[in-house]
Amino acid sequence: MDVETFFGELRFSTDATTHGKQGTSVVLREGRLTTIVGLNGSGKTTLLRAVMGLLPVAAGDVLLDDRPISRLSPHERARLGVVLVPEGRQLFTSMTVMENLEMGATGPRGRSGMERTLGEVFELFPRVAERRRQAAGTLSGGEQQMVAIARGLMAKPAILLLDEPSLGLSPRVFVELFGVIRRLKEGGLTMCLVEQNVALSLAIADDAYVLRHGRVEIEGDAATVAAMPEVREAYLGIR
Repeated sequence: MDVETFFGELRFSTDATTHGKQGTSVVLREGRLTTIVGLNGSGKTTLLRAVMGLLPVAAGDVLLDDRPISRLSPHERARLGVVLVPEGRQLFTSMTVMENLEMGATGPRGRSGMERTLGEVFELFPRVAERRRQAAGTLSGGEQQMVAIARGLMAKPAILLLDEPSLGLSPRVFVELFGVIRRLKEGGLTMCLVEQNVALSLAIADDAYVLRHGRVEIEGDAATVAAMPEVREAYLGIR
């Protein structure tokens, strides 16, 4: 398979996961930003981990541009362009920032045009460029999150999954980070965002899913979902 092939969309549907969450169905459409929101414990991170192959699925399918990938390992899914930026960053803290970025580019997609991708990443994250010779563990939380996203981008993803990118960030870094996500969206990158700031997630997303107990309770375009009274009251604090 040509590693440069761009996959149009990812579909995930399941009856149940082995971790006891009930089934659900989500579609990430080409060139759009999809947000998945819900209360703590609703299954958002479980869903992303199942899509990435980090959690086994008891029954259901993961389709990448109508091609089944459910039996593929996380590594094989990454080679096809499905990339997860995990909650908690999970950097190699004893390695330099540059070494972390190089780790993101180890697959065939990432190795192709790596220098160009690196330049694009440094343009998005000037601070990452400034810190490239530092050990990742010496960076601030905000800087580490920037490196985590930059590492994901080094893989040249067709679909980027972002799990709680703003967790623990200062307001200033939070605004900067969402500016980058908006730029990636405007550039046509297909993304899925799981984020604790529901209001901002719905404001920048194209499509939205609301999870409850592992099931999709509400879905639709983000603006319509944000205007629903039940969403405004339960997740935005507006009566």
